[in-house]
Amino acid sequence: MNFTKMQAAGNDFVVVEAGKAQRHWPEIAKAMCERHFGIGADGLLLVLPSVNADFQMRIFNPDGSEAEACGNGLRCLVRYVVDKGLTKARVPNMLVETMSGTRKINLYYDGSQITRIQVGMGEPELRAEKIPVLVEKRRGDLLDIKPILDYHVTIDGEDLPLSFVSMGNPHAVCFCPYPVSDFPLSRLGPKVEQHQIFPNRVNFEVARIASREYIEARVWERGAGETLACGSGACAIAVAARLHGYIDDKVTVRLPGGTLEVEWDGAGQVLLSGPTQIVFTGDWPE
Repeated sequence: MNFTKMQAAGNDFVVVEAGKAQRHWPEIAKAMCERHFGIGADGLLLVLPSVNADFQMRIFNPDGSEAEACGNGLRCLVRYVVDKGLTKARVPNMLVETMSGTRKINLYYDGSQITRIQVGMGEPELRAEKIPVLVEKRRGDLLDIKPILDYHVTIDGEDLPLSFVSMGNPHAVCFCPYPVSDFPLSRLGPKVEQHQIFPNRVNFEVARIASREYIEARVWERGAGETLACGSGACAIAVAARLHGYIDDKVTVRLPGGTLEVEWDGAGQVLLSGPTQIVFTGDWPE
């Protein structure tokens, strides 16, 4: 099986043109993503044909579970199909079908070289039942349309004020006043992910507001653990930060693997931009 290793701000993927091949992808994902005995990756990304879009993307986590959305994965897929000549030269935009809906991607060029890939991540979902998160309605919340911000959850004696957002997949964002490098993510991340209020588990982000244009963050991804970056996580952080009034329409999110640019005007879809790179190619023995 031919594969390509790619990364986007350190968020790395094994990319495979699956075509119509029928394989047990969850088990293959576990083997390929294993960092000591496999290729090593945060996910297995499948490039598939689509009836309603230019391509279809499926992505499997290192534990074999399938993710509904992945912003960095989308940008890697687009870089892959362009670099491999699977689409027309200098195509300005592309539609990619995902489990959470069809996403539009805009491409920017300098001559024949792509300089920027911007993904439309869709509109954020803020209703508890759609995220989903099982929370009690707070006093004064007569309608289920208010964002759930600073919902306090205590884990291991730590009081975590969580803000809930779905970017096609569930996120819980915790803003802290100190450097995110000091946050005990390896200890608390898996416990937040598996907390009983999240029926489908959750992606957990810890973030610090440095300015109205800059946020530093770390991410514990559902099914993958701590990763160097997360596109949908950066979007969830930006949405939660704007709802809090911490930022304006555009923000740079600095993650351990690099920076991602997020735009959201408070209504409509969230836009994500950032770096992508092909690392190497190879053959996986079947």
